[in-house]
Formats: sequence, structure tokens, C-alpha cells
Amino acid sequence: MVSYQRDSASSLSDKDFDFICQFAYQQAGIVLNENKREMVYRRFARIIRERKLNSFAQYCQLLRDNPEQEQRYFINAITTNLTSFFREQHHFDYLAEYEIPKILVENAKKKRIRVWSSASSTGEEPYSIAITFVETMKDKINHWDVKILATDIDCNVLNTGKEGIYEYRKIAGLPENYIKKYFVKLAQSKEDKYQVHKNIQKLITFKQLNLLHQWPMKGPFDIIFCRNVIIYFDKKTQQELFERYNKMLKPGGLLILGHSENLGSYQQYFDNVGRTIFRKPLIGQATNVTYS
Repeated sequence: MVSYQRDSASSLSDKDFDFICQFAYQQAGIVLNENKREMVYRRFARIIRERKLNSFAQYCQLLRDNPEQEQRYFINAITTNLTSFFREQHHFDYLAEYEIPKILVENAKKKRIRVWSSASSTGEEPYSIAITFVETMKDKINHWDVKILATDIDCNVLNTGKEGIYEYRKIAGLPENYIKKYFVKLAQSKEDKYQVHKNIQKLITFKQLNLLHQWPMKGPFDIIFCRNVIIYFDKKTQQELFERYNKMLKPGGLLILGHSENLGSYQQYFDNVGRTIFRKPLIGQATNVTYS
């Protein structure tokens, strides 16, 4: 292995890189390997400059001395928050066409719906879920108790989600009627910025959560989104998380993963009902049924 030699003060040695990888795994379960080395260099070189530190070695010592205090900044730097409204459109199409009508029948007595966006990033995913429910349920939503929990390990992106303010380029690809109904242009903004309508925002609660720590919510959830986060974890951690998600889902509930993710050996406990859409079987129902 060769250290990243920008200059003697800013080089990333094998020892420092290995420590950063270990810290990421211990604090957040995130697996970093050699092909992430350049990314690690770029992101933490910025922190080193901002903190006016002299080297990666000094930053690593800071992590050793103050792991709890530094954890938040570390995780915010290491996580990737690539998202967009209605990303992987087929998931929202499935909700509108099949799942929400199904839930309206099954939950008709309690009139209660719970959804969890467990890696919500800057909020585009939970807002897309909320818009899908409003579009599908129409006026019925005013008579139902619909709540969406949006969690993420990164407090910076959560703050963006809570504000619900986005540059126009973020919503430009949405249908024009969606923009008119669900977004308000901010007149005082120098740039073209839009805020999610309060009728959509009120359906969502944003909370900071490390998926590897204790989950304070009790569930059960009708639907859990866990998209494009499992890929950060090793196989053992993935299987542990799938088991925990399974316990949080009601019988018959949905677990939705990202396009490059799968359940691995935990597939035996779910039915595959669509592209990366998995249903927890009803009690006593056979599993491993695949639908076209």
C-alpha cells in the first residue's frame, strides 16, 4: 500500500487509514475498504483544514481522545447522501396502485397508517412517500391517522429535511401539478427555492437515529423504506438489521430496499412482491413466494 502523498503534512498513511476504517465500523457499522481511500482522503482533508489541524495523524488522535464528541462530524463526513424526489419511481407506483388501497381496507377500523423512512437523508424520500399517500387517499387522508417517521444518522441532512426547502433544480423533474400543489416558492429567496407545503410536512417527523443503536419506536409499521443504506454494512450487520426490521413490521407489511440491495439469506422470511419490494408474510402463511 502507498500513502496518499499530497505533501508530508497532509499524507494519509496506512496506519491512519486503517484507524479511520475501524472507527467508521465501530461507530456506525460502515464498512470502508481500499477502494474508498481516495474518498476518505478528500472528505477528511476538508475537516482537517476546517479544524486547522496539521495532519491526518492529529485528526486520528482527536478521534481517539474525543470519540463521542467527534462522532457526529465524522459520520456526517463519511456518509453519502445522494437522493432525489421519487427516486426509483416503481416503488411509489407500487404503493399507489397496490399497497395503499390494500392498507385502506385492512386498517379501515383503526384508520391508522405508519411508515418509516429509515435512511431519509435530506428528506426527498419521506416527502415523496407523503405526496404518494395524499395523491392516492385524496380527502380520506383528513380522516385517517397517517404518520411517517423519517430518520437518518446525519443530523445535517435531517435539518434540511425538517426545513423542507429545496432549490428549483431539485424539483424540476416533478409533474407541474405536483409543484403547484405541494410546493411554495419562497419570494424572499435570492435563488429559486421552494418549500414543501405544510400539509405535507405535518405528516412527517424527522429524528436522528443510528440504525446500529437502540430503536426507541415500538411500531408496528405498515411500510419500512430502507433504501441504499444496507450496502454500507457487512453481511452480518445486514442480517441483524433485517431481523430487526422484520420485528418492526406488521404481518403483511412491506420492506423496501434500494435497487442494488437484497435480503441475502434473510429472503426466506419474506415474499418478493416486486423489484426490491418484500412482504412479511401473515402469521401462518408460507414464505418464499415470488410474484411476477
